[in-house]
Amino acid sequence: MEIIVQKRGAKISLINGMLLISHEDDEHKIPISKITSLHLSKGCLVSTDALILAMEEGIDVLFVTGRGKAIGRLWNSKFGSISTIRKNQFAFVQSEAAKTWVQEVLRKKLSNQQALLITLYRVDRSTDELIDESVAFLEKYKEKIAAWKDGTLGELSDKWRGWEGACGKKYFACINCHLPDIYRFEKRSQHPARDMFNALLNYAYGMLYGKIEGALIKAGIDPFIGIMHRNEYNKPVLSYDIIEVFRYWADFVVTNLCMQQVIFPDMFRVEGDEWLLSDPGKRILIQSLKDYLDELVDWECLSRSRETHLDLYCQKFATSLKNFEESLDNQVQ
Repeated sequence: MEIIVQKRGAKISLINGMLLISHEDDEHKIPISKITSLHLSKGCLVSTDALILAMEEGIDVLFVTGRGKAIGRLWNSKFGSISTIRKNQFAFVQSEAAKTWVQEVLRKKLSNQQALLITLYRVDRSTDELIDESVAFLEKYKEKIAAWKDGTLGELSDKWRGWEGACGKKYFACINCHLPDIYRFEKRSQHPARDMFNALLNYAYGMLYGKIEGALIKAGIDPFIGIMHRNEYNKPVLSYDIIEVFRYWADFVVTNLCMQQVIFPDMFRVEGDEWLLSDPGKRILIQSLKDYLDELVDWECLSRSRETHLDLYCQKFATSLKNFEESLDNQVQ
């Protein structure tokens, strides 16, 4: 169970092995054994007893900004597996195998974007041509990424990310054309978000980043050693790599919320030219994304929740790193 506490003044404490969450006249008691992660926003008060027990029980504690991004986490002093995995990460990043891995990540990202666009077909078929053209555009770049192999990982990543950016513009332009007018946006904007759609999407991405970083740590992988996204000081850059495979989950949830027209302008506050979700909007988005991640789906012959598939993806990657053997022949020159 994922517990998200975002009300200012909320208090989290421990009583008889239960997590007690109280706010004004409202109280909830939750058995520690049922909690998998605890997300805390600014303005919450939490006891050290609750935090210590959470770490002892392997519960991920995240501190989250008003934009949904985890800016810190508490975890016990143990990675999820042996140090061989993290040692081999360095060898893997410098190997030819890393180029193949990045190609596969980008291929999956574009395939997932194509799948989302196909869900936008209308009954009256009025936008078939636009969707078909956008899907074909992404397919062309999937083939280019798969075929291009000459160069170092750094050189190829720069080129591939340029192509990825072109695909992103086409992808979001197609989504934009299918949104109700109130949610239409001029362009994809991250910091700051300049409209409702981008504010929703940025918050959902922030939640996914936190989940991916936690899944990597549990699998024994260092999230600060990047592959496609090069190392940046104090940035979990491997999370930025992995999210490319799963980013369309947030895209789908946000697009469908807009299609259903259940999000309204009064669920945001505007600071300067930046749109930020307020608490009512956060509650709808958080619950919608949680429901989507809890849904059982088939992936690689397994029927599991989407969030479990994310954990399994990181565990599978950890196993490949554990078994990775470096040789002079597979070094990136």
